[in-house]
Amino acid sequence: MSQSKPLPSYLITRYHGWKATTYADNEPWYRNLATNGQNPRAMVISCCDSRVHVTSIFGAEQGEFFIHRNIANLVPPYNPDGEYHGTSAAIEYAVGALKVAHIIVLGHSNCGGVNGCHDMCSGHAPELEEKTSFIGRWMDILRPGYERVKDIEDETERRRALEKEAVLVSLENLAGFPFIAAAMDQGLLSLHGLWTDIGEGGLEHYVSGTGFAPV
Repeated sequence: MSQSKPLPSYLITRYHGWKATTYADNEPWYRNLATNGQNPRAMVISCCDSRVHVTSIFGAEQGEFFIHRNIANLVPPYNPDGEYHGTSAAIEYAVGALKVAHIIVLGHSNCGGVNGCHDMCSGHAPELEEKTSFIGRWMDILRPGYERVKDIEDETERRRALEKEAVLVSLENLAGFPFIAAAMDQGLLSLHGLWTDIGEGGLEHYVSGTGFAPV
């Protein structure tokens, strides 16, 4: 692979700092994880956005969360068509192999993917309508959510409502996976929807029947 290059020096420096401090102070724990494998209690599906740092929000250590990140923290509908499905594969592994007790979908403020969906669905981003747009086709998952909020007059409120719809659409799609439905029926799995305000550090959770509320 001739295109691959060595790591930038600043990342190498940071790695050596981590190895000499965090790793050195917790070496037995890391070796335990390596030997005995992972046993996370929860899976978190969050956005790729670099400002969303799940482990920091919950003060989590290595081995606590099975984390999957994608554009706008979306879960596609259940569709075993034999094609590539990275998110669905991660969910299948979390539930089937790791036996997680919780799946958490975490949305956030000022989401670029959600804003792209808003602009596409409102006719202001024709480039995302192209079949060749990976982002556009991925954000098609959120179109049902846009239909539910499109009549909100204030644009800022509409975009924020769509961010929360990204969480709700994902929860609805999760419930459509047969192995998730079966695990929930047996009391082995629960689904949770969260939304975080990056600037304020706020966290809201979805409460069925009432909507999102501060935790």
